[in-house]
Amino acid sequence: MPQMQLPIFPAGVTEINSRVAVEAKDGQVCYVYGHLPVFQHEEADVRSFRMFTSQMIVTGSVKPKEIVETFGVPMVTVKRYMKVYRQQGAKGFYESKPRHSSASKLKSETLARAQQLLDEGGSVPEVAEEIEVLANTIHKAIRAGRLRRPPSQKKANPRQ
Repeated sequence: MPQMQLPIFPAGVTEINSRVAVEAKDGQVCYVYGHLPVFQHEEADVRSFRMFTSQMIVTGSVKPKEIVETFGVPMVTVKRYMKVYRQQGAKGFYESKPRHSSASKLKSETLARAQQLLDEGGSVPEVAEEIEVLANTIHKAIRAGRLRRPPSQKKANPRQ
């Protein structure tokens, strides 16, 4: 016959509820169920924190409100990561997500026209207005090396 485990936590832990506690020590966070450690991660490991707290909620070991109160995490964040855990499991916290990158508005002919205007001495705002893009788009293309400023237009070093 199963025996009920008494909630006897080690000294220095923070109780999440009567069964689960957490302890942060020496850069590590350790979760304790009863008196047994069940999971551990580094303090800076946010992915593991989100994964394990979501797992505890989904399995019924703790309530979302208890995580909010213990760790000071917003309820909306707790719910967001519960959804990740339910839909993808633990791997949803560790897989890299595809980066969103907007396509450049400067296609080959527009890029060539922008470079021609820069070579003729046009400023970035003037060139942007002429080819009907934001000045920021021209600056990004210059930083990315897709456009180059003529030597006379290069920024002066402000520290001189």
